[in-house]
Amino acid sequence: MNETKKGVLIVVSGPSGVGKSTLIDRFLREDAESGFSVSYTTRQKRPHEKDGIDYYFTDENVFKELIEKGYFLEWENVHGNFYGTPRAEIMSILETGKDIILDIDVKGALSIKGQCPASRLIFIEPPSVTELKNRLSFRGEKDIETRMRRVEEEIALKGQFGYTVMNDDFGRAYTTFRKAIEDIRRQKNGTNNC
Repeated sequence: MNETKKGVLIVVSGPSGVGKSTLIDRFLREDAESGFSVSYTTRQKRPHEKDGIDYYFTDENVFKELIEKGYFLEWENVHGNFYGTPRAEIMSILETGKDIILDIDVKGALSIKGQCPASRLIFIEPPSVTELKNRLSFRGEKDIETRMRRVEEEIALKGQFGYTVMNDDFGRAYTTFRKAIEDIRRQKNGTNNC
């Protein structure tokens, strides 16, 4: 029986401002074997973001209805805003044999690992807490102190991830990130276990 290989669910996580999106965006531009799942959120859209590309922006009432319907593989309330990963979109991409990359918070990543044991987790780590605070200030984030309190909790959980990438130099971090995904693909077993 010739069974089609299923894609691998790759979850990229780490503190806010660590560079997850930048690493993922570059990888996806260079790699045709991977897809990206667009998450839902109730937070305000930033000026450069596009609905349906960066996130599906929605209000809290609609988001809560989707939770009730079991629409999300995982969802979290992060810094007072809801974020959720659409289950059907992920399963559809995995069935085509494409790998899928998720950019979600640390608790969401661990939740997905519990539901999808074959998923692979990559933790993106800042060079230091001070550097991360500078990055958040530079990009104009509000409520930096709340975000910084969460950073310590998130870094403490990095040992539960299969791979860790230190983002102290983008070129070096990207090379390590790409090698982690190549290693994940070598171990691909054809099941997504979701």
